[in-house]
Amino acid sequence: MTRSIRVGCAAGFWGDTREAARQLVTKGDIDYLVFDFLAEITMALLARIKAKKPDAGYVPDFIEIVAPLLPDLMQRSIKVVSNAGGMNPQAAADELSRRAQSMGLSPRIATVTGDDVKPFVIGKSVTDMFTGRPVPEALTSANAYLGAFPIAEALALGADIVITGRCVDSAVVAGPAIAAFNIKPDDYDRLSAMSLAGHLVECGAQVTGGIFTDWQDVPGWDDIGFPIAILHEDGTIEITKPQGTGGMVSPLTVAEQLLYEIDDPAAYRLPEVICDWRNVQLNSINADCVRVTGCKGRAPSGQLKVSATALDGFRLMSTITIIGREAGPKAQRTGDAILARARRLLTERNLPDFTETSVDIIGAGTVYGASAMTSTARDVVLKIGARHKQEEALKILAGEIVPAATAMAQGLTGFFAGRPAPSPVFHGFSFLMPALDVTPHVVFEDKEYAVPFAAAPPSDTVPAFPSVPEDKSGTDTVPLIRLAVGRSGDKGNNANIGIIARREHYLPFIKAALTDKAVKDFFAMTGVNRVERFDLPGIAALNFVLHNCLGGGGVVSLRIDPQGKGFAQMLMDFPVPVTPQIAKECAA
Repeated sequence: MTRSIRVGCAAGFWGDTREAARQLVTKGDIDYLVFDFLAEITMALLARIKAKKPDAGYVPDFIEIVAPLLPDLMQRSIKVVSNAGGMNPQAAADELSRRAQSMGLSPRIATVTGDDVKPFVIGKSVTDMFTGRPVPEALTSANAYLGAFPIAEALALGADIVITGRCVDSAVVAGPAIAAFNIKPDDYDRLSAMSLAGHLVECGAQVTGGIFTDWQDVPGWDDIGFPIAILHEDGTIEITKPQGTGGMVSPLTVAEQLLYEIDDPAAYRLPEVICDWRNVQLNSINADCVRVTGCKGRAPSGQLKVSATALDGFRLMSTITIIGREAGPKAQRTGDAILARARRLLTERNLPDFTETSVDIIGAGTVYGASAMTSTARDVVLKIGARHKQEEALKILAGEIVPAATAMAQGLTGFFAGRPAPSPVFHGFSFLMPALDVTPHVVFEDKEYAVPFAAAPPSDTVPAFPSVPEDKSGTDTVPLIRLAVGRSGDKGNNANIGIIARREHYLPFIKAALTDKAVKDFFAMTGVNRVERFDLPGIAALNFVLHNCLGGGGVVSLRIDPQGKGFAQMLMDFPVPVTPQIAKECAA
């Protein structure tokens, strides 16, 4: 029999429900409890906090969640791994240790550091890997994505809790697997498999029915089960959830998460391995349990991605509700007038114009582009956004939004938040640096252990492509949602849309309709300048990468959907020609 471990993920982002950890500890029969708290912009926010308060800079939610669970965790011998250390892993470890001591407990806590590369890149000429533009010297943060082996080393040393800074999201799961199964640096297929397990559960409930296309089929949102990855020594994975919880685990929920926020499925680059997931197979083995096989891997590139941020002015966002006849046109005129008034006041105060502005009418169709706006909506939400180098300018705009309630269109309401406040914009940059120039360290029981990256011949040679179904077309037309499910996400200013056929024989028709050009034209209103399409025949899927479509992405963008989370749902309306037989079949 192959050995196995059970890993439960209790957080997919900073702000996820605090109840997930207790659910997994008490109902999940897990060996490891992991948390993924860090998004790219989170590091900039934590760096800013640490600059003001040197003993901060970590995710405080982690302490508040884990400390009350320490008696259960230690009694059940459940180990904990999280990237909650952010910019200050040692401070997080010290605070958790203090909480433990107050309860008479002494968990063995290790930290992983070495990801902060800001001191090494200041003064060097570095260009962004996506845009080719120079990265500014005045960086707020610069953190290399570390891998899973330092986490494995900490666990092998005997740590009960491992707190890291920036690492790839999948590492919090792959690290325990490496330690449990003694996986070697050149065992690329198993590294790929354990990394996929981490990718599948890193976003919490997204793999157990959260944000699933067929949302109406998902039971128990109020007590949705958080994911458990059962990792087998032979590289087989099973995805499940605690018994008696809501949500669901099926091949399609797992497939949607597999495609979430990836680009080329033949070359998903991680510090220790380049993963090839084109021929992954997903099979239900019982209710709410899916087996995952077919992962391949090859030698890493020898490069680490660095996520850096720099302060780039300020942003203001505000919303107003408009009710009644011609709500859309009223909202448009109101938004235009508010911005015109603010611009006049800026001129009077000798301040420059806004660097960017945005007016969206939510409910009237402007998310689909100005040409799609309808005047028939009778209740809409007006969203006004603006960017400026100076906070003072946005405060002037903020002061002119609420007065519209008595000076402009009738039916304006819903000023629940009052006067909005500007927030700083941290522009994100990404670049590569040699892995051998970065040395992760494990700090454990007053000793420090270097865990350098293994030197390996870089390999970007993509193996032969698996067979792909030929395109087909037909005479009848159905919306894409009848043929497929999908999910979209973001990476910086790019977005991806994963489309999975509901039945394998639908895929050739989807391929014929959803060409690169067709998808680019469909999202023309976003400014997308290039679309790439990738095949995943193992799960009868396509993955589209849309370049330059999010207005800068993250907190930079003024779009109502700055992370492209709605793109897949928008594409579900795309008309797909099929045969009369399939049209009848998918309508059933």
